[in-house]
Amino acid sequence: MKIAFVSITLDPERDTPEVLKDYARAWGAKLDGWSFLTGPPEAVLAVTKRYGAFVAKNKDGSVDHTQLTSIVDAEGAMRVQYLGARFDPEEFRRDLLSLLYRR
Repeated sequence: MKIAFVSITLDPERDTPEVLKDYARAWGAKLDGWSFLTGPPEAVLAVTKRYGAFVAKNKDGSVDHTQLTSIVDAEGAMRVQYLGARFDPEEFRRDLLSLLYRR
């Protein structure tokens, strides 16, 4: 089973593929295993609804949103979700490995 890391913009009107590529480079992301995705606003909205993210565009054009990290299985089912930017990396590792090696 392959593990893929995916970041999805919540501001597709601003975050073009080039902007996301620059963002990934700035953070040192290895793009052979980490994708940064954007798309039509309605497609991004559908993903946010499916995985329970809150998104609101402010009058100044900025976007407020929940920070979620989710582990999703190969069928697209959400298995575990972490709220916020700070979560235990060891817990994440255990959860990821438990899905990877489940039988």
